[in-house]
Amino acid sequence: MRISLLISFLFVLLQSFGQSVRISGYAPGYIGKSLKAYTIEDYFSQTESLITTTTVEDDSTFSLSFESPITQKIVLKSGNNTGFLLVEPGAEYSIFFPDRDKYAPYKPSGTEVELAFLELDSTDINYKVLSFQRWVDHFLGNNYHLKSIDAEQFVTALDRFKTNVEKAYADDSSIYFKAHVRFTFAGLDNIPSAAERNRYEKYDFYIRNTPVYYNCETYMTYIGDFYQKMIPRLSREANQAVYEGVLHSSPSMIMKALGTEYTLGNIQVRELVMIKTLSEAYNSGDFPQTNILTILDSLSTRAIIQPHREISKNIIDKLTALVPGGKAPSTVFVEEGKETKTLLSFAGKHVYLHFFDPESVKSRQEIPLLKEIAERYGDYIHFISVYKKDGELSKEAEKSLEQIDWDLYALSESNSIWNKYRIETFPQYSLIDAAGYVVASPALAPTPNGQYQTIDESFFHIRKTIERSR
Repeated sequence: MRISLLISFLFVLLQSFGQSVRISGYAPGYIGKSLKAYTIEDYFSQTESLITTTTVEDDSTFSLSFESPITQKIVLKSGNNTGFLLVEPGAEYSIFFPDRDKYAPYKPSGTEVELAFLELDSTDINYKVLSFQRWVDHFLGNNYHLKSIDAEQFVTALDRFKTNVEKAYADDSSIYFKAHVRFTFAGLDNIPSAAERNRYEKYDFYIRNTPVYYNCETYMTYIGDFYQKMIPRLSREANQAVYEGVLHSSPSMIMKALGTEYTLGNIQVRELVMIKTLSEAYNSGDFPQTNILTILDSLSTRAIIQPHREISKNIIDKLTALVPGGKAPSTVFVEEGKETKTLLSFAGKHVYLHFFDPESVKSRQEIPLLKEIAERYGDYIHFISVYKKDGELSKEAEKSLEQIDWDLYALSESNSIWNKYRIETFPQYSLIDAAGYVVASPALAPTPNGQYQTIDESFFHIRKTIERSR
């Protein structure tokens, strides 16, 4: 019995090691900075999940490893830059993570950089996808113009291209790659032409009897586009039945109504499309939002298809995140040498959260303006400034921090506040009322927006209201 258990344990252990992925390489523009790896939980909500973090060494090298039982897209982030690659179970990758091109415009929301593979075997998924994409680009570059000049010749060229690709990859055993190729073809079939398949033909050929590839971005993008704005496509009877299902907060009623649509004959696809359709309807004004959330909440625990439970949960988080009037996400302000606080520490007073990057010129320029506003309204509003603790600060950054005489915290990148408040750009602000509810997030800044509005007016009214109540 003990020997049997030991063999089972060793098998699981070896299987786990076989799924371990290692990414190493060089990132000379990020020495001393953290480099984070994320998975994409689902392609409908685009929810990212942090899986591991490392620090770029003084010699510009870095290395990180994690478990990946499936082939999937991994997003690498450092500073304001993002790159991605595909990983296969048990694979090792050597890459170069470049800095943003100095001639490219700075984007507060982040800049996507192209990772360079230092070594890449021809059997690797990245090699195959990149090679295939070059083949697609070459075909379009030589033939796309024909669709307007000679549609029949374009269709003939497209069919020949598909045949050549299918022959070239006939012996390939990668399910991910085969799905990527198939739904790249599906996207090419959307190019208007004389021989373009109609919607029902596309469903029969590409979707009806095809497995759902949740981890394949190409497939999920095609499904998202194919079933976009589904409700107007339904018959009048089905449309009304969906509405009744929402009013009764009944997933089963909605599933039954959607089942009358030919392109939703596949139950697994139908449930996935129901989730997507509900998320689209949430802000349409045509359906009660509370009922939609109730349905999604039910699906998050009782969906027929297991992956749809996580997708439903992520969609709920996306739809309800930082809604004005909603409860502000709880967070902990913790830094060595400072008193640890939470939002409850400031109950009874409005809170103005200031998220910034001390290394950013724009962030530093706003601090003097923020200081003036804090001096005027500090008795009525609590100011908290937070930034990511990420290596040594420059002299300019340290000098800007010296101007801040209110609560200031350098929070780790693993602190949940960055995800909870969806901080993607700097500087960014959130305003929370005295009872802990979101007033605005993102909130107005000390500097004017496109409509010449600043946070000063909001603070003025808060002060006026408080003084009247005293």
